[in-house]
Amino acid sequence: MRKTLFESMTRGPLTEPPPAPDEAGLAELAQSVNRAARAKLGRSLSIRHVDAGSCNGCELELHALSNAFYDLERFGLRFVASPRHADVLTVTGPVTKNMREALKRTYDAMPDPKWVVAIGACAVDGGLFAASDVVEGGVKDVLPVDLHIRGCPPSPTELLKGLIALLERAA
Repeated sequence: MRKTLFESMTRGPLTEPPPAPDEAGLAELAQSVNRAARAKLGRSLSIRHVDAGSCNGCELELHALSNAFYDLERFGLRFVASPRHADVLTVTGPVTKNMREALKRTYDAMPDPKWVVAIGACAVDGGLFAASDVVEGGVKDVLPVDLHIRGCPPSPTELLKGLIALLERAA
């Protein structure tokens, strides 16, 4: 035990170093999202998230948007607890039979204008889980989808770029 403890104290961490921050790129992204949200909605963008049956890979990337590195709030975006306060419904994972009704009810509770974003390969068409008996399919099989953000899982930067594209495309 002492040997292991001593080795762990003298050796450096085995993990990769964090990526170098692209401050200029993130600042430009922040201005773009905030400008688009204010132009389309007159306020910041509110997001309600539903996990429809995923492996949690996409959730980890989505939650990374709230950490100190990405700081979602500075982009004029925020997660809300109630669908009644949301503009965007983000959905991850394939839609399982048990989540189909809950997903529909969440969508129906949202005020207009509202958008649906399918995040990850599983949300697009069921992905890895498509052949399962408990999977209904992708989000588009249950709700009208405005934007697909592909990837397994997509990076937080790709998620932000997708939200910008959604805002710029919105009428």
